[in-house]
Amino acid sequence: MSTNLQTTEPDLTAIDTPFLLVDKTKFDRNVTALKVKLSPFNVELRPHLKTVKSIAGARHVLDDFNSPATVSTVKEAEAFAEAGYTNLIYAVGIAPQKLPRIQALLAKGIDISVLLDSVAQAKGVVAFCQAQNMTIPTLLEIDCDGHRGGIQPDDTRLIEIATILHQGGAELRGVLTHAGESYDCVSKGELVAAAEAERYAAVIAAEQLIAGGLPCPVVSVGSTPTAHFAENLDGVTEVRAGVYTFFDLVMAGIGVCKPSDIALSVVTSVIGHNEEKNWLFIDAGWMSLSQDRGTQSQRKDCGYGLVCDSKGDVIPGLQVIGANQEHGIIAAVDDSIDSSQLAEIVVGTQLRILPNHACATAAMHVGYYVADPEQVELDYWARIQGW
Repeated sequence: MSTNLQTTEPDLTAIDTPFLLVDKTKFDRNVTALKVKLSPFNVELRPHLKTVKSIAGARHVLDDFNSPATVSTVKEAEAFAEAGYTNLIYAVGIAPQKLPRIQALLAKGIDISVLLDSVAQAKGVVAFCQAQNMTIPTLLEIDCDGHRGGIQPDDTRLIEIATILHQGGAELRGVLTHAGESYDCVSKGELVAAAEAERYAAVIAAEQLIAGGLPCPVVSVGSTPTAHFAENLDGVTEVRAGVYTFFDLVMAGIGVCKPSDIALSVVTSVIGHNEEKNWLFIDAGWMSLSQDRGTQSQRKDCGYGLVCDSKGDVIPGLQVIGANQEHGIIAAVDDSIDSSQLAEIVVGTQLRILPNHACATAAMHVGYYVADPEQVELDYWARIQGW
């Protein structure tokens, strides 16, 4: 007697390459891991949706429509608001021409805060609030490591900017910082130190505001490395992180995850061989992989991405060493694979490429195919486009 057993293994060969693939099992595990990590601390997790950048994907990250979330573009804020999400931070310095769009979101009942770090920005927000007879929630960006913008926590401009906002009709919500330099750490000790430096800068800034008689209910910190390696979050109210949902080779390179934790890959097809140079050609170039070379300064340079077989297992010794617009070049970078083995990877074979930077690679695509063991068919998550 024969039985027909239904399999949940997705048929990826039915989809034209290259395309983005999400391993839902790994994705869910990554999302849960950070919740578990932060559960002993009295903080909220405010996921940064700039990585997933998908309404369908966000449903597997956020608990409900009132869950706190972070966005990197006003377009994201508008899309998530339209989908029903109501608690947002637009975590990029505010430009005055974007204030009418923020006003429209607030008028719809969306609780959205904007970010700034200068007197000019503060005056612009206040002038808009007064002209429109409204209040815009604001956060002050704090520089914790010299990575980008922000105010030093002991800078006298901190009080000046906060006072302009508080007395001018805007709502001063608190402070926000991002330990971007944590991406350059090379040891657990450095990651722990980066997390503590991030926390300390934000808390000192908050204490300065409170000592000056100004409100500071929100103390927001976050990056994926520091979120995973924080040992003390005293004085912090919320933690932000984004790439933790997918992870990538940069995160693996600094010890935040393992390559086997990476939930995102680009599925590609072999389109040719160069026997003299022992190369494979694939139909994934920088238009699908991105030109991000974030591992170049790390101990292990992964080129334009590590190569996996059709099941997602890393093939030792192979990486994408070059990327043209629509062509990628795979080659052996050590002695673990020889020319005869490469020749066995015939034209038409599907491979998966792990990304250096998940945000950059995902940005090259309009959506994700999602392999979920609980579903026979692949799911599809459309991505939000534009700014």
